[in-house]
Amino acid sequence: MANGKPKEKKKLVQKLRNKYRLVILNDDTFEEKLSLKLSRLNVFFVVGISAVLLVAGTTLLIAFTPLKEYIPGYSSTSLRRKAFNLAMTTDSLRQQITYNQRYLLNIRNIIEGKPILNFSDTLVSDSVVKVELNKGVSKRDSQLRNFVEKAEQFDIATTQINSKSNTGFSFFVPVKGLITNGFDAENEHFGIDIVAQKNEVIKACLDGIVIFSEWTSETGHVLIIQHSKEFLSVYKHNSALLKKQGELVKAGEPVAIIGNSGELSTGPHVHFELWYNGNPVNPENFISF
Repeated sequence: MANGKPKEKKKLVQKLRNKYRLVILNDDTFEEKLSLKLSRLNVFFVVGISAVLLVAGTTLLIAFTPLKEYIPGYSSTSLRRKAFNLAMTTDSLRQQITYNQRYLLNIRNIIEGKPILNFSDTLVSDSVVKVELNKGVSKRDSQLRNFVEKAEQFDIATTQINSKSNTGFSFFVPVKGLITNGFDAENEHFGIDIVAQKNEVIKACLDGIVIFSEWTSETGHVLIIQHSKEFLSVYKHNSALLKKQGELVKAGEPVAIIGNSGELSTGPHVHFELWYNGNPVNPENFISF
């Protein structure tokens, strides 16, 4: 048996090295077209090298060409970046839609006299509002503004313009009268009640666009104006409205007539509210009544 194994190995090696001739003939004339001398060892070697080259070539082709993007489960860097940007954009749009929905809901609550939804954990204080509005104002501009405001205090044409606020523009007094009920956010009284003479004209406190001009059962004839810099003014319990929804108004322009409309009204007056960035602020901190 021991002598048999070396002989079998020699026979196997011999078979691998045996020469064979591959001849290609013309089927009609039997003319020899191609003749190759091969061995089994050469065939195995050529096939092995070809397989390695094929695998290497396929790997390089996939790694350095766009073909890799067609492989299931593979995503390129650019696709991942686009997907991330789309996810961020979608999240921003979702937040903006939520903000707009809450903003519109707050306007409805303002009209109906219901509790509002806070856009933040706490109400924005008037001091914070003033700090935000005064960003970017130089010291020289502030001094010049204070000088002009002091001069306007004795100007008959501008006695109705507020000299207290420093928001970058001047507020117009909606109506001259007596304040009977002040601002009290804790008790959900988000404005001030002003009593004036019968049929007194109510004026817009700033330039803006009328976004609501309708009748409600609780607050009567209500008018809401959207101003720049995230300000919103509300005028309730009017006897008549002089502006329609969508109309542009100027500061000091008549917009309504003082009245006693709505279930929540107890006498002729105007309930005036001032909102900043979706939160109520005290009108007396911005306007000299």
